[in-house]
Amino acid sequence: MDALQREIDAYDRMRDHLETEHFRKWVVVYDEEFIAAYESFEDAAIDAVKRFGRGPYLIRQVAAPPTVISIPTVLGYAHD
Repeated sequence: MDALQREIDAYDRMRDHLETEHFRKWVVVYDEEFIAAYESFEDAAIDAVKRFGRGPYLIRQVAAPPTVISIPTVLGYAHD
């Protein structure tokens, strides 16, 4: 199993709690743990990059369908 899939699986295990406590917030999951909730995707992405670099980590809006986005591209970072 790849690292991102582990983060997705961890999110799925936390889903009920996250929907109760952080409905429609953006959350970061890293190393299979909930890190924090944010008001916007941009806030979540900026903090995740500062804390964990290029990842992998999961950023997802609670109770919204999943979307896959390349963080370096969104934040204007050049690819290596």
